[in-house]
Amino acid sequence: MKITTLAALFLFVIFSVFLPVYAHAETENPPFEVFLAQLRSEALEQGISENTLSRAFADLKAPKPRVVHNDRNQPEVKHTLDAYLRNRTDKARIETGRQMLENYPTWLGRVEQKYGIPRKILVSLWGIETNYGKHTGSLPVVQSLTTLIYEGRRSILFKKELFAALQLVDDGVISLEQMRGSWAGALGPFQFMPTSVRGLAVDEDKDGSIDLWTSVPDALGSAAHFLDRAGWVKGQSWGRRVKLPKGFDPAEAGLKNRQPLAYWRNLGVKTAQGRPLPRSEMTASLLLPDGPSGSAYLVYDNFRVLMRWNRSQLFAITVGELANRF
Repeated sequence: MKITTLAALFLFVIFSVFLPVYAHAETENPPFEVFLAQLRSEALEQGISENTLSRAFADLKAPKPRVVHNDRNQPEVKHTLDAYLRNRTDKARIETGRQMLENYPTWLGRVEQKYGIPRKILVSLWGIETNYGKHTGSLPVVQSLTTLIYEGRRSILFKKELFAALQLVDDGVISLEQMRGSWAGALGPFQFMPTSVRGLAVDEDKDGSIDLWTSVPDALGSAAHFLDRAGWVKGQSWGRRVKLPKGFDPAEAGLKNRQPLAYWRNLGVKTAQGRPLPRSEMTASLLLPDGPSGSAYLVYDNFRVLMRWNRSQLFAITVGELANRF
């Protein structure tokens, strides 16, 4: 009996020491070439052509460290709202945005009328995403997406994007050589992900092809179509900066707490200028992006639509603020 007990104890110690090693080994990524072979097989099952896959994977030898670094150090996570705003609503970006409003009044007007998206919101998105097309990204999209799949944190999401990107090549929408973008695989002046290009991009100028890269009408129309499909409420604002009363309970803040404007007015919340909130049946949530000592915002349904574009409160607030400053 004593020997059996000691043996059991010995086995317990052995498994306690080595089991985590085995478990970790099972979750480690396979060699990159094995991973690529598996990914290629899945892509073929999705209907991607052998020719496109051969060309797309020809130069892929290893994941790209820069992509992994950028994924883990996104400014929407690392920065405060004040820093994020300061970097994206500078004088030059405001002035260029005003110039864009003057340069494209016809197409902005047509798109605004068709989809109901304010032109200032569209130009603001354009400015924040790529500084009006100046910085659309230079990384090969296939390599970026393949790296993000291999890295594993959001592999299911990025696998869908990779297959969509390869399908765009198969469909002749864009060539592999032209398919360069952000570290996350976003494309063009509005940084559409490949699935959004396939599902939401439109031929706004009616020339027979969708071109988000050199056709301003197609780019503007596609961005407006995205927001329209995401549920943009025509005629409503995105939100506003507000002043809080003394003793305001921070527990009231958060997107999950949606209340009529009357509720916030009764709590003593006022506009940034110190005036009473408007009387409206609209519902709003109160956000404190930098905590109780930072700026406060009341945000409406259209704010949530902007977060479907980019799931960052800082991004959505900055889109609204830049639009306001035009």
